[in-house]
Amino acid sequence: MKKDPLNIYDIAKMSGVSIATVSRVVNGSEKVSAATRAKVMAVIEEVGYTPNVFAQGLGLKTMHTVGIMVPTIVDYYMATAVSFLEKQFKEHRYDCILGCSGFEAEGKHAMTEMLLTKHIDALVYVGSTYAGDGRDLGTTDYLREAAAKVPIFIVNGSIEGDNIYATVCEDEQAVYEAAAMLIEHGRKDIIFLTDSRSYSSNNKKNGYLRALKDAGMNGSDGVIHLENDIHTVRDTLLSLGRKVDGIIAANDKIAVGAVKFAAARGLRVPDDIEIIGYNNSQLAVSSTPELSSIDNYTEQICCDTVERLMKLLDGDEEKPEKVKIFPCTLIKRETTE
Repeated sequence: MKKDPLNIYDIAKMSGVSIATVSRVVNGSEKVSAATRAKVMAVIEEVGYTPNVFAQGLGLKTMHTVGIMVPTIVDYYMATAVSFLEKQFKEHRYDCILGCSGFEAEGKHAMTEMLLTKHIDALVYVGSTYAGDGRDLGTTDYLREAAAKVPIFIVNGSIEGDNIYATVCEDEQAVYEAAAMLIEHGRKDIIFLTDSRSYSSNNKKNGYLRALKDAGMNGSDGVIHLENDIHTVRDTLLSLGRKVDGIIAANDKIAVGAVKFAAARGLRVPDDIEIIGYNNSQLAVSSTPELSSIDNYTEQICCDTVERLMKLLDGDEEKPEKVKIFPCTLIKRETTE
């Protein structure tokens, strides 16, 4: 059987560089070091690679395109992150192709394959759902397969793999400190609300559990999984039948539902109950009372992701960090003392 001819992706993989770097070598760009140029040319000469017209268009001249994938654009965090990413890529004269994969494995695989057919220079995944649940039981193999073709960057999630880079928050520590603060305020029944079992959500849950354990409290029955819907959160809490006096939510939308629960139960906020959200989104300030929320610095994380990706695509000799970690900050408003 006749083998398919090698393409620019194959040369990039064999050379250990990005496809953009191969394109720069092919196009004679000066933005490639002599050592890198020699390494790529050695591979090209060894395999007898002849770049086609389309391949020569990649990189410097016409194919400045990055794929961005989110599970859904309806989510406030996802939409905000995509907005920041697109703005930064445009400043670097890169176009973006957006794909919404859903949360199921089949959709993630299919959307990844579709974006790769667009001959993108890199692929950015937004959301910790793409990092699985942190245990990585084969659910993220499609990312490693994609990384064999283009650089992969994950916003708010991390997995191991060649050509895979991540930007994450210190979610566990942030929730640990938030829970410890509520304990210090004398709260006796603190619960953690989440709609997910993703990499990020698990880290937040672990921070909650660790804080309660360190205080000699039992948090095993305080982790509650529910739908990310404001009225569902309210009704679920009303049905618990327990005297909750502290709530930490995995995102601000869930926290707004907790505020509605407090109002429906006739609880004074923050005197009778304290509530903390996550993401420090517009939902936090549009809530009444305004939500205290953990700021995970979405804009800075997205800007950093783009800068590191550009460094890689520009053929910089010093490759970016595999994992960049950002701290979080609790922004105190009216729902905490």
